[in-house]
Amino acid sequence: MCHSTNYESVYNAETDTYDFSPCFVNVSKYISKADISLGNLETTFAGEDNRGYSGYPEFNTPSALGQALKDMGLDIVSTANNHSLDRRFSGVENTLNELDSLGIAHTGTSRTEEEQNTVLVRDVNGIKIAFLSFTYGTNGIPVSSGKDFSVNIINDNLILQQIALAKEQNVDMICVSMHWGDEYSQKINAEQKRLTNLLFENGVDLIIGNHAHVVEPMEKRTVTLADGTEKDCFVAYALGNFISGQVDTHTKSTIILDMKITKNGETGKISIDSVDYIPVYCYDRGRSAENRYELLDIRDSIAEYESGNTEKINANVYSTLKSELNNIESVVR
Repeated sequence: MCHSTNYESVYNAETDTYDFSPCFVNVSKYISKADISLGNLETTFAGEDNRGYSGYPEFNTPSALGQALKDMGLDIVSTANNHSLDRRFSGVENTLNELDSLGIAHTGTSRTEEEQNTVLVRDVNGIKIAFLSFTYGTNGIPVSSGKDFSVNIINDNLILQQIALAKEQNVDMICVSMHWGDEYSQKINAEQKRLTNLLFENGVDLIIGNHAHVVEPMEKRTVTLADGTEKDCFVAYALGNFISGQVDTHTKSTIILDMKITKNGETGKISIDSVDYIPVYCYDRGRSAENRYELLDIRDSIAEYESGNTEKINANVYSTLKSELNNIESVVR
């Protein structure tokens, strides 16, 4: 996410430019080393001329954020979330045009019906993965008349149609981003459980959830399909904010999910070999600080402080990181 405090803190008045790259310097290595990386873009790149830049409640962010994400190594973003229509349909169009110009792939919002029905597929070292994305809603902002295709709203029929389109591409895996759940709650609700079962039972392998702004549990399952075959499935119900200007309890904490997936050369079967995560904290140094927001690798920062290096963080921040790490580990398990 990008609140006004985020983009204001990286603005250079002399050059009239924005540079978000210092925010990510400590964690970009985890993104860049991945064979493929996926994130949730919960803002628009609608352009400054479209009612100016803004944070909550209707987000519109300088496209320099997209450039920083690209430079960090982010390959794909989910654009279906409750802020997709913050700058209405023109905002959807401009955001996707900007992502295209940056070379960041996207799924979840569309400029045309044809685009909605064209599933994003990437071949990752011989594993063909389809990426889909859905959101529970758009904060009450109605989809423009005749443009139902512009945002993938969670609906069982649409979900099944999109899964069917993915299967037509003869993919090895289907990964679905879901914008769902209860904000600021680290517990899973009944609808998340129902949708997880629906997705897994109809061929989805991975579910990456967001919307809560806090970390929620994750779960690996062995699922038996209708034909009796078994497969590995995994769901992360919410990964947290990554970067934002939020200050509510636990909203500064997030995780970078790190998964290893293998395709058997003889059988073609996919296995989820390992699931790990990097706990991250969005450190806010305060309004007047240079490089106000910086994502900290929580474990590395704790270890560095305990080794005697107190230049980066002080005792109060160290205590906060320890507390946030305990919370993450107790929730994610």
